[in-house]
Amino acid sequence: MLRQVLHAGLRTSFHALGRFVASHPVFFASAPVLLSILLGSSFSRYRVEEDVESLLAPKHSLAKIEGNLVDSLFPVNRSKHALYSDLQTPGRYGRVIITTRKGSVLDPVHLDAILKLHRRIYQMQVTVPATGFNSFNYSFSNLCLLDDKNVCIIDDIIRAMEEIQSARNSNRSVPVLRYPITQLVDGRQAYIGHQMGGVQGWGVRSARALQLTYYLQAPGGLMDRVASQWEKAFCAELQHFAELHPKLGLYPSTSSSLRTDFQFSSVLARRPLLASLGVCGVLVVLCCSMRDCVRSKPWLGLLALLSITLSGLTAAGILNLTGATYNSTYLGIPFVMLGHGLFGSFEMLSSWRRTREDQHVKERVASVFEDVMLRFSGSTMIHLMTLGLAASPLTNMEAVRLFCRTAALAVTISYVYMLSFYSSCLVFTGYLETGYRHGCFCRRVPKPDRLDSKPAWYRCLMYTRYQEETQDSHLLLGCVRRCYGDWITNTYVKPFVVLLYLVYISFGLMGFLQVTQGSDPSALVAMDTATVLYTRAQQRYFSSYSPVIGFYIYESAPYWNASVQRDLLEYAKGFQRISWLEAYLNYLSDRNQSTSQPRENFTRTLRHAFLREPQFAHFADDIIFAERGQGEEPDVAASRIFLVAKTTENKREEMSVLLDTLRRLSLTSRVRFLIFNPSFVYLDRYAAAVSSPLRHSLLAVLFLLGLSSLAVVEPLVSVWLGLTLLSVQFGVLGFMTLWGVELDCMSVLCLISALGHSADCSGPLLCGFAAGRGESRTRWVRVALERHGVPSLQTLICYGAALVPVGSIRSNLTRTLFRCLTLTAACSALHTLAFLPTLLTFLPPSKSRGHGPGGEGQRQEVECVEMNDSTRVVDQITTV
Repeated sequence: MLRQVLHAGLRTSFHALGRFVASHPVFFASAPVLLSILLGSSFSRYRVEEDVESLLAPKHSLAKIEGNLVDSLFPVNRSKHALYSDLQTPGRYGRVIITTRKGSVLDPVHLDAILKLHRRIYQMQVTVPATGFNSFNYSFSNLCLLDDKNVCIIDDIIRAMEEIQSARNSNRSVPVLRYPITQLVDGRQAYIGHQMGGVQGWGVRSARALQLTYYLQAPGGLMDRVASQWEKAFCAELQHFAELHPKLGLYPSTSSSLRTDFQFSSVLARRPLLASLGVCGVLVVLCCSMRDCVRSKPWLGLLALLSITLSGLTAAGILNLTGATYNSTYLGIPFVMLGHGLFGSFEMLSSWRRTREDQHVKERVASVFEDVMLRFSGSTMIHLMTLGLAASPLTNMEAVRLFCRTAALAVTISYVYMLSFYSSCLVFTGYLETGYRHGCFCRRVPKPDRLDSKPAWYRCLMYTRYQEETQDSHLLLGCVRRCYGDWITNTYVKPFVVLLYLVYISFGLMGFLQVTQGSDPSALVAMDTATVLYTRAQQRYFSSYSPVIGFYIYESAPYWNASVQRDLLEYAKGFQRISWLEAYLNYLSDRNQSTSQPRENFTRTLRHAFLREPQFAHFADDIIFAERGQGEEPDVAASRIFLVAKTTENKREEMSVLLDTLRRLSLTSRVRFLIFNPSFVYLDRYAAAVSSPLRHSLLAVLFLLGLSSLAVVEPLVSVWLGLTLLSVQFGVLGFMTLWGVELDCMSVLCLISALGHSADCSGPLLCGFAAGRGESRTRWVRVALERHGVPSLQTLICYGAALVPVGSIRSNLTRTLFRCLTLTAACSALHTLAFLPTLLTFLPPSKSRGHGPGGEGQRQEVECVEMNDSTRVVDQITTV
């Protein structure tokens, strides 16, 4: 009884709202347009997100806390003797991978060219500001990080190559390079595993690639702008050098490359999105058209697109005014709005065609609101529930949170505009139909006796039916009614549909068991960009070793204790390493001194003997001393060791396993340590961070469906809809894995929006079937397909066509978007048009119960009876 009362109350409220909108169509048509124009003028405040790491990395993670601690203990500027590639986030930098088409980079001709390139980069100047009396020329020496002798820090491989060139020029023996750790002429050990790639032999005989890094000081303000200009000049210089030396391949990367290439997807998507809008516009006009020129509503299709466009413009204006920033993941929002908005417009048009033509326009609009808006509001609530919970602080991925927050705002505005702007457009076209005017040209259609005297083309253009049945005038409706409905419910077809569903589940399970996480940010940038080319070169030539891992002992430890020394040496065992402790212990052993000494002796020898040796002086950057009392030797308050692991092709997976293993070890170790590398912020709990919004949204939908089953709709509708959403989600997740899509923030965004899209398509069909009483299941499946399957099919056709231009964009991000949304549309179509119509013919709810007077099914059957009048004159007083 409560369910019936609430259901009737909501339908009555929407009926009154429909009459109110139909009574003031001019206001509801003009107000959204004016509001969109006013808010659209705020694009002068349009801003692009600059910090890509904050978007794509988990917002709250242990790796970020560890990174802050590392930066406070060992800032990059403190490394006065050597810098290790990818060890810490260095701020501004320029990096290039140099490869050879043939031969080795150590060949004399290539080595001379590389050193020539190094000198050109070193001497390259940028002028800031570009013009004016206050402009100044900045070179690398003005921006570089300096060592303790105020000399720019350069990669160790440059010094090694200069030594080789000098030896060759003076006919001396060429010094031997060891890989991955070599010893320089000054006796210092240097890690070159990330500076030389494609190496053959432990004693380097040849190498196919070389990586050089130029670190810049950019404390902020003017220097940051200068460093930004230097990075641009760096890329331009490399491009020019590559043209002069075709035997070398140059792949540059800078601190801003990831951000630029990530946002470049939006630039590439401009024309394809316009093409999507155009293709969708053509198809939506065709879907709204009929052979009957009076009952045809082609303009309503374009007005539906205009309503969606206006709501998107309004949402963008609100974001601009509130200071929000734009990023390329927002490319999926127009498709969320498109699917939901087209579903609502086609449902309203289908309901309009089922109303009686002898009714006044206001009554017809009110009947449409009463019939459609409850279901449309329910699907909107599902959209808002899934997006809203994913946009909450529970979400640890900033890109997901911002996308869902913006999409929820856009869906809300689209819903309001559908109630106001599109409904008022339906009112105007209703008056055109009542006035017996052409649906496209708005010209009054002549009577049949006058039309017979016109030319054939004119009669074809003005074709209409006066007293004939008009329900089959729409092509798709006629096909579903005459052919598809009978075929899909045929007894001999049902087993094949059930078999198809089992195949669907099997392949979905196969993909589900192979889901992999995509934590690499380069997988979300435009193709053929500097980031992608650089990443490919790095994977090809520098994948033998992991990034340099910093092993940081952040508390004072008894290094003089033999057991502690054994533990630390055991932790570093199996890694390529540069360790001050290991070098110091070897130093003591070479001098026949015990490695286990009292604290004072251990520290005194370390400070006054070991670190004074030229070949060990650089280890001073790796140790922090803390003063004790006056006259006492200081403690080693913190220190660091550099570790490099041998890796295979699955480099990121191995790094994730290594991170978890060393963290578990740190919990049981007597020495308090942590490990860090900038890439850890993307790996740390990435799977949990990227999948939790999807789990929360799915649980929210199931909760909402359970709550609605107690209050509004038939309980079994909620059960069926929940199972359908789970099935669609499972299929999309499995098939996208088989299609080569990893689980990253973009695919998760598509999976979250898929919940609302599948509810849009299958919800009305389930409600229409459950509302029927007194006839066979097969009969009500066919009726539900006619009333709600056709609008869903129209939505899927237009939606799928709009996705086609997106597939042509050369971007990894849009490729993921295209594949996931295409699978969403395909799985939703399968469930709406095949699986559900078949399963509902032999599964609950039952149709054996009798129907009471005034039941919804009986009322809708009565409303579907068309009242034909030979004069087409409506008695308005009698109708009222």
